[in-house]
Amino acid sequence: MLPGQKVMQSIDLAELYQVEPRALIQAVKRNIDRFPEDFMFQLTWDAVSLLKSQSVISNDPRATASRSQIVILKRGLNIKYPPYAFTEQGVAMLPLTHSG
Repeated sequence: MLPGQKVMQSIDLAELYQVEPRALIQAVKRNIDRFPEDFMFQLTWDAVSLLKSQSVISNDPRATASRSQIVILKRGLNIKYPPYAFTEQGVAMLPLTHSG
């Protein structure tokens, strides 16, 4: 992950757009030329573990943990592959956000 970079996880974006996370990633992969590394990247397992541990440390809603960090813990996800993270520019390029 990029230090100080605000990102949204593919899991949260899929929920926002009311699609399965797998469908979101498939749409991205069909349009991969829109997503350079500074728009989207796959989290490492170490990063996922770090996000989980950060959300465990603080249950205070005023804490600095992002919604994405908290959602991983709350859902108790048993995921096969680490989620993707999208920067603001990456979210804007999602095929789901464009008509046509």
